[in-house]
Amino acid sequence: MIALVFILTQMLVIAGITYSERLRNSGPSDWLRNLQSWVIDLGASFLILPFFSNWKGAALIDGKALPFYIAFPIFILVRDFLEFAFHQAQHRVPLLWRMHSLHHSDPEMSALTTNRHFWGDQVIKAATIWPLTSVLISQTKGMLAIYAVVTLYNYFIHANIKVNFGRLSWLLNCPAYHRRHHSKLPQDYDSNFAALFPIWDVIFGSYRRPDGWPPTGLAKMPARVTDLVIWPFLNHEPVPAKAQAAENPVTAR
Repeated sequence: MIALVFILTQMLVIAGITYSERLRNSGPSDWLRNLQSWVIDLGASFLILPFFSNWKGAALIDGKALPFYIAFPIFILVRDFLEFAFHQAQHRVPLLWRMHSLHHSDPEMSALTTNRHFWGDQVIKAATIWPLTSVLISQTKGMLAIYAVVTLYNYFIHANIKVNFGRLSWLLNCPAYHRRHHSKLPQDYDSNFAALFPIWDVIFGSYRRPDGWPPTGLAKMPARVTDLVIWPFLNHEPVPAKAQAAENPVTAR
């Protein structure tokens, strides 16, 4: 029942942002492939993820014993850092990139791009960063429920809406910040990996302040629904190599 409520909430958020996209920046969209990818991803989550159990042992930090206003910020920072680290790996490990490249193949990023993921991504996360989060800090059901609501922000950062936080872009992700990560321009490669908090990019040197509204997408795209199921076997493009940036990474901050 909870899963159904969350999916319905996702649909409402997507509908609202998509309507705003059409009003502000109408253009072509690979919406059908994105929806098909979402359905496949949901099917995999219901069929495969129940076989993965979360960490049941002791955690480094007992979040259940701490006040919520302390435990939840720690939890969200831990999870966000692990998402950042995994995202970095997706752009460096060839097999992970073959999977993740489906997400980057959208020719015009939009809110629906949020759901354009290869179904195996969540399987790897279920075996790595999700249980590792529980090793570092235990969570209550309330913490997980609120984090699920927070993840809906991902639809906004992928939106085809020209929102840029400018000099404050190091504080919180936004559409312009994340679009630079999806840019097909070589000088933009290997930047802006953060999910929520760009401070991780600042710390690890991958932060670039968004500038403009670059084109997105890859040379290869899925041509049919079956391509979404076997995408890593179809896409053999190497991890995009970063060109020499014209800007100084330090002054770009």
